[in-house]
Amino acid sequence: MSIKSTFKSVVTLGKGISRGLPEASADRNPIELFGEWFEEAKESGIFLPESASLATATKDGVPSSRMVLLKDFSADGFIFYTNYGSRKAREMDENPRASLLLHWVVLERQVRIEGAVERTASEVSEAYFHSRSRGSQVGAWASRQSEVLKDRSIFQDGLKDIEDRFGNGEIPLPPFWGGYRLVPRRIEFWQGRLNRLHDRLVFTRSENDWTTERLYP
Repeated sequence: MSIKSTFKSVVTLGKGISRGLPEASADRNPIELFGEWFEEAKESGIFLPESASLATATKDGVPSSRMVLLKDFSADGFIFYTNYGSRKAREMDENPRASLLLHWVVLERQVRIEGAVERTASEVSEAYFHSRSRGSQVGAWASRQSEVLKDRSIFQDGLKDIEDRFGNGEIPLPPFWGGYRLVPRRIEFWQGRLNRLHDRLVFTRSENDWTTERLYP
């Protein structure tokens, strides 16, 4: 984190505590509210405000979690990318439900997003893949994510093979790599307050709209 970002974080510290979540927030569209919170998180100087904990489970209910980077969001859902052979991808394919948790400690805020997951269209994955650095593109081809790696030199050799294979040409989207979209059914906004008298608003999707409830902290 840069000195500038660190300074911004210190200045922002506790900003949300005094403001809380007013009753008017309950009438908001949760995607729009998330967008405002996300922009404030980016402006606060937080390092990687797009980082989120992704929780998945096997079809038998065995859970696992890991950090991912939220790359896009809209009324249609929240998008992140991975290797389709990874543990998280295998679990989402066999049990297409997941949750994302974003925690912005400087602002005393967190957002939980729960819902069904689906793979993004290949053109969406391709557009994002080509926006990545060339090194990241090479890494996506070379990594057999979540498989056992007996020696790191094997991975290094694989990277060299991919670099030689594509040379200076365009690197195509790997057929085993792409995006997932979490389609939200439930979104909870948590705002820390003094004396642990926190604010919690839960938005639950009905057929064509959202219902809102305030929860005890």
